[in-house]
Formats: sequence, structure tokens, C-alpha cells
Amino acid sequence: MYGELRIVPDVAEAFAGLVRRLRPRVLALSGGDTAERAYRHLATFADLGWARMTVLMSDERWVPVDHADSNEGMARRVLLDRVGVEDVRSMREAGADPRQAAAAYNDLLASLPAIDLLHLGMGADGHTASLFPGTEALAEDSALVVANRAPEHPYERVTFTYPAIRMARVAVITVEGESKRAALRRIRAGEDLPAARIRADEVHWLVAPDALSEGMR
Repeated sequence: MYGELRIVPDVAEAFAGLVRRLRPRVLALSGGDTAERAYRHLATFADLGWARMTVLMSDERWVPVDHADSNEGMARRVLLDRVGVEDVRSMREAGADPRQAAAAYNDLLASLPAIDLLHLGMGADGHTASLFPGTEALAEDSALVVANRAPEHPYERVTFTYPAIRMARVAVITVEGESKRAALRRIRAGEDLPAARIRADEVHWLVAPDALSEGMR
């Protein structure tokens, strides 16, 4: 495992603490239940300079933004619309189809000097963003954003690649829940699951006790 692993009693609170300390100008968000809880907590802090912030999405399902499964829709509903972020760069609305949107978002990222803080999660299969085991996106070493699809997951996706993740000054991976135990154990043992490849200037794993096997606590 690359980076610092911290066992924290409340992942959402620990994530908010990092955001408050770093005060990013460019913030990239993710999706999932843990992210939603973290963003609801983050929305209680009004003093983070939201109006000057640029917010990106690290991956997105190819559904309308107002769809229940949209990562951007979730982030807007529980955080961005509440705190008044104006500069939200939509993945879903970047193009007419996933490939066009990926190309446009690639150009957007290429125009940025860095991502100050990137928030990622990890699935029970060890995926992060929409970089799923066994998919072509794992081997992408030049494009920053690509379209990707895994048969066992619904919807086509648009996702950051590893080169995009490496643009982050700080990458934060939040992990909680018993369903993540096996993947986290495998990563800590050195297995090459997608989340094990996360690299950035700083990498912080914020892990809840319930995501750890008995011998790891």
C-alpha cells in the first residue's frame, strides 16, 4: 500500500478535517455512500472559500445529472448547492456521449497545473474512481480521462485515469464498511488491485475500524 493509512473513528469527520486544513482551490470529488456521508458533513462548514473553488468529478456514470445514480447529482444535492460553489465542471455535460465527454474533460484537466485535493473511494472489488479490475482503462498511461465499462457494474462511465490521479497534490481515499475488508486486506498484502495503484504527491487512506479485519486493527 502506498501512502499513509490512518484508522479513524469517523471517516467523514477526518475527511472534513483534511479539507479544512488544506483549503483547496481545485477539488475533485467522487461518488458512493461513504462520499455522500463525507460531503454531508463537509457542507456544515461555511468557511472554506467555496465561492473561489473549482470542483471536478473524478468519475461519473453516464446518466443525467438529476438521476439518482449520478455522482455529480449527489455531490450537488448534499454539498455543492448548499455551500454555493459556482464553478462545478460537469463530466456528464462535457459531451454528447462518454467518449466525447472524456476527451473534453481530458482537455480541461490538461489545462490545470494540478488538483489540490482529490477524494476517492474504494469498492468491494478494489476499484477506485471507475477503474475496475480487468478493464482497459487500467493500462492507460497517457490520457487523463477515458470512457470505461465493466459488465458487472451498471452504466458506461467516464473516469480519471492513473495519470490524472497523479496530478493530485493530495489524494484521500476513504474506506468504511465490512464489505471492504477483503479488498483492503489484499491491498495491504501487496496485491495489484486498482486502488493499490493510487499515486499522488501525498496519499492518505482514512479507514474506519469496521473496514479492517481482526488482525489489522
